[in-house]
Amino acid sequence: MPGEILARCGCRCDLCLACRENVEKEDRRKLLSDGWYKYFGFRIEPEDIVVCDGCLSDDCLKNQLLDTECPVRPCVIEKGYENCSQCVEFMCEKFKQRLADYEGLKKYHGDIPQADYELFIRPYENGKRISELKSKNMAKTED
Repeated sequence: MPGEILARCGCRCDLCLACRENVEKEDRRKLLSDGWYKYFGFRIEPEDIVVCDGCLSDDCLKNQLLDTECPVRPCVIEKGYENCSQCVEFMCEKFKQRLADYEGLKKYHGDIPQADYELFIRPYENGKRISELKSKNMAKTED
């Protein structure tokens, strides 16, 4: 898989175990189902986890998307942005609906093993990622 693939909301598609290329390499959707339940409180049965093509394509009719109800994707497309880091309204209510926050999860779960962080949190840790990108974008415009 070629390098970092950043979804419109800041999730890392290349790290997600539901990403088509990752499933084709090694199908770990059972592990993913358990991890999502453990850390985020929702369960999708492994056989129901869509092998995701990602949300970067504008042709959602041809792509399989894991989160078909995502409020962020259509908003970013409508505004003509690559991702939420370009939006003056970041962190809006739409983004907060899909926010994954490691520090908040640590407060709730206590210490999180590094392996679990890498598999179940890092791919979706979008708030931190988008905030960092927004800071970089602002620094560039100030130069």
